Amino acid sequence: MDRKVAIIGCGNLGIAILEGLLDSEYTAPANITVTRRNISALKEFENRGVVVTSDNSAAFRNAEVVLVALKPHNILSILEDLRDEIVQDKHILVSLATGVTIEQLGMATSRELSIFRAMPNTAAFVNESLTCICANTGDEKTLGTVRQLFDGIGKIQIIDEELMEAATVLGACGIAYVLRFMRAMVQGGIQIGFSSQVASFIVNQTVNGASRLLIENEAHPEEEIDKVTTPKGCTIEGLNEMEHHGFSSALIKGIVTSFEKIEK
Repeated sequence: MDRKVAIIGCGNLGIAILEGLLDSEYTAPANITVTRRNISALKEFENRGVVVTSDNSAAFRNAEVVLVALKPHNILSILEDLRDEIVQDKHILVSLATGVTIEQLGMATSRELSIFRAMPNTAAFVNESLTCICANTGDEKTLGTVRQLFDGIGKIQIIDEELMEAATVLGACGIAYVLRFMRAMVQGGIQIGFSSQVASFIVNQTVNGASRLLIENEAHPEEEIDKVTTPKGCTIEGLNEMEHHGFSSALIKGIVTSFEKIEK
């Protein structure tokens, strides 16, 4: 493939996507340009053939698909500064910024571009991201180009733009929620006798197995829960004790609180 890609502001999320791109062979490393103020943090990728620079203008000039992984508070001003480098019939713009709309991105660039908003999560590091995407175009070729890019780092869900903030909470913040749950399971495992290493192994594989059950069986969680909750058994005792202490309620409240924070 000779498709040229740039990642502007290649921090943690940008690096996760970059790793996925390199693993998926979406394009040759020499066709990928990444930018960051401190380029020494990207030295490893330069050694692997990726073009590393602190010059955002040069990155735009050398790319067709531009992923902008900047913070929401400065993405619009930086795009305004780069306006002269943006070519209407050449560039596809993909923003990873939470809360910045397609309309705002279009106004900042002053171009009638194909603009996408995408919300991957850090599981892109292992090609298992969930990426929600919305766009201002229905052109199948352009959609295919962007879909193929994110297909290389996991699964995709196309959604309406009005749901992008909700997708951020459920899909991106959700990684942290699941990891916190897993940490608590490990701590419980240690308390009942396992070493930290063994408890972590058991929990990691158990969570992986639970996820695969739901995905492959296309099942609702309660269906699989019912299979392991026997009358007067230890599983239902544990579940009921968790619910008495607000397990489900706390998780739901956390999700809603994160969403309300974004909405503000």
